[in-house]
Amino acid sequence: MSCWNRLRLAQSTTDVTYLGYKKGCNNHNNSKEKAETVRATKEKLRAQLRPVRQEMTTDTAIKLDIRPMAGAIGAEIHGVDLLHDQSPEIIQAIRDVWLQFGVVVFRDQPLAPAQFQAFAEQFGETVEYPFVKGLDDFPKIMPVLKLPHERNNFGGVWHTDTAYLQTPPMATMLIAREIPPKGGDTVFASGYAAYEGLSPGLQQTLERLTAVNSSAKAEVTKTREDRIADSATAQARETLTGEHPVIRTHPETGRKSLYVNPAHTTHFVGWTEEESASLLAFLYAHQVKPEFTCRISWQPNTIVLWDNRCVLHYPINDYHGYKRLLHRITLKGDTPH
Repeated sequence: MSCWNRLRLAQSTTDVTYLGYKKGCNNHNNSKEKAETVRATKEKLRAQLRPVRQEMTTDTAIKLDIRPMAGAIGAEIHGVDLLHDQSPEIIQAIRDVWLQFGVVVFRDQPLAPAQFQAFAEQFGETVEYPFVKGLDDFPKIMPVLKLPHERNNFGGVWHTDTAYLQTPPMATMLIAREIPPKGGDTVFASGYAAYEGLSPGLQQTLERLTAVNSSAKAEVTKTREDRIADSATAQARETLTGEHPVIRTHPETGRKSLYVNPAHTTHFVGWTEEESASLLAFLYAHQVKPEFTCRISWQPNTIVLWDNRCVLHYPINDYHGYKRLLHRITLKGDTPH
């Protein structure tokens, strides 16, 4: 092994790869000996990695195949069939992973609307979106739709869902129904990472501030226009306003997150919009730094569940000329503190 001056270990879901190169070594003529050395090393490294895979499970007896997507946020959960596996133990295991990663993704889960709603109800009380009607038979399932001729996608700006409510939703769940042949990804950002990436001095300053959030900011109202035109609720033209702490403490994890967003936050309480603008602009840019994010590419029957108390998201509008349809359910939340 002294003849190998570089080791690289790559772990995939199926194998461990051992890579190396030789430098200044004269005893590699014995290819059989070299092959045996490499084989033994690979076996040793596999053995070392087995406990790592086992540790990436929940505290319950349920073992899930958890695949982190990025450094700060997001994980795919494999090894579960949501059509049949919804025992209390499975749901608790999923919830534990969701609380840890903020966003969880399930692939190839062909849940019909009734099954999708039943799955969502395992995590909390479902609530209706205030401005756009849901499905006729399932009013709490809202279509997130862009038609081929439309230019604006629904919610196409960085935001936390309905932060203008006094009790914003705890979580949002989407299932992909029709996906364009390219584009239409969604990017998520961690409010935890954003808060932890601020200086202690700015953290302390922001912890004393409260932000005003409105449903009427121009950039986000533009993204609702097509659905308001064909599926408006009775309160679609109302302006809703909620005041929430800029630094929010998660009621389940106890962690702090940055809780402002460019779609809804207008200013700080006691400050004018002009006075608030420069600090908010800094926070908006800071909270979506690439190292705080993960990006999800949708496939039919992909389900994504994210925590609105500590996560922002941005649906990318890069699929003009194609239809994109997802079904959305939101879960009742608490008053931020």
